[in-house]
Amino acid sequence: MSSQTRLTKAYKEAKRVSFTKKDKFILFSDCHRGDSSFADDFANNRNIYFHALQHYYKEGFTYIELGDGDELWENLFFKDIFEANKNVYMLLQQFFNNNRLHMIYGNHDMVYRNQNVVKKTLSEYFDQRKGEKIPLFPNIKFHEGIVLKNADNDNQELFLTHGHQADFMNYVGWKINRFLVRILWKPLQVWGIKDPTSPAKNYIELIKVERRIKKWIAENNNKITITGHTHRPRFPSPSENALHYFNDGSCVHPRSITGIEIENGAIALIKWFIDTKEDGTLQIKKEYLEGPANLEDYK
Repeated sequence: MSSQTRLTKAYKEAKRVSFTKKDKFILFSDCHRGDSSFADDFANNRNIYFHALQHYYKEGFTYIELGDGDELWENLFFKDIFEANKNVYMLLQQFFNNNRLHMIYGNHDMVYRNQNVVKKTLSEYFDQRKGEKIPLFPNIKFHEGIVLKNADNDNQELFLTHGHQADFMNYVGWKINRFLVRILWKPLQVWGIKDPTSPAKNYIELIKVERRIKKWIAENNNKITITGHTHRPRFPSPSENALHYFNDGSCVHPRSITGIEIENGAIALIKWFIDTKEDGTLQIKKEYLEGPANLEDYK
């Protein structure tokens, strides 16, 4: 099965979600939530991510995670990740309980394509204080793709997926890469050696993945497509000559996280980061990297 066929399959089998200008979405991916060890890339940005998520919850946004939320290649057990990031999962639970949470699986949490694994892993957790199991995300479902259908424009769809469909070894051969990461690259990562299996750390592979995704977009009527996987933010111009390929970046950039907002019928690439005030105290700020651009301008 080619990368084009894999992307088409993800699109055809995607969950369909209708939206209007009144709806608000925040898209993050590649959080790689870990166990707070030296190899945990998410740990440095945990407070930024949590603050941003609190903001979006209070403002009524729906959260869509485009894969690789949990780092299940480096970590054998979800409970270690949960214990290291309990405040994050309690906040995600609030989104879930308010029907404002949609989850897509990527290569690092590929096991979530198996609903039995999802049920066993995420349905409940053990509360040590109460000494009993407490519901976490009962009956939650992970999808390979989600299509946002614009109710204000019958012809417009936004196809959301992780993007590893365009990466053979991280889709078909993901178990081999997972083995290499666990046995070889995680220990070496502590010493600063990069993992060459990841397109985020291998520029040649990154370009190949982007090229395959853009080819699929070009052959499918320039459909607006938003992915993660490469960790490289992408935001095309709304001109008719530009391919409508977006990438929300990641939550493991040095000292910052990036994502995509959809609000009031417009789309924007945003960054949350730690900044210093004039008095020397620190604050977490948001800035627009690109946009907002009206979705109706992407034709």
